[in-house]
Amino acid sequence: MQDSVMGFILPLVLMFAVFYFLLIRPQQKRQKERSSMLDALQKGDKVITIGGLHGTIVELTDDNVTLKVSDSTRLVFERTAINAVNKD
Repeated sequence: MQDSVMGFILPLVLMFAVFYFLLIRPQQKRQKERSSMLDALQKGDKVITIGGLHGTIVELTDDNVTLKVSDSTRLVFERTAINAVNKD
């Protein structure tokens, strides 16, 4: 009886461990990196939006980012629409 219970529980524990280390933990790490990137945004940073638009931050609030796309074009996006900061 004891062996059958262990034979049932052990695979479930192993499956959970595999899901945690292969799926859940890396996703949490990516989410944490993204949050820190969004918190570190500053005026003058060159960024790329989720839609692929490249621009430079000219104004920054808690929720919105104003990007300068060309000399006369400024667009307002939500902060969460920023996908990456261009390091060049």
